[in-house]
Amino acid sequence: MKTFQEIREILTENKEKIQGTYKVKKLGIFGSYVRGEQREDSDVDVLVTFEEPVSLLKLVNFENYLQDMTGTKMDVVPEKSIRPELRDIILDEVIYI
Repeated sequence: MKTFQEIREILTENKEKIQGTYKVKKLGIFGSYVRGEQREDSDVDVLVTFEEPVSLLKLVNFENYLQDMTGTKMDVVPEKSIRPELRDIILDEVIYI
């Protein structure tokens, strides 16, 4: 299991490639990895803002791309789709890459 810092470093090293390939405006990590509460079976919660609307297929491809890159299960959440009751909590803890 990779640590938060290891995942952050991988994403940071590949930031330009991620932005160019998938037109990502902002990318951040939130949830159990940020809080240091992750377990062996935890996925990494990733908050993303795209420069333009994306299809479900492109979102799934992006999630798979990040998983292949990091070797870690990812759960990608577009910022526009955050449930209103969770929005403030997520935005308060997200650490952007």
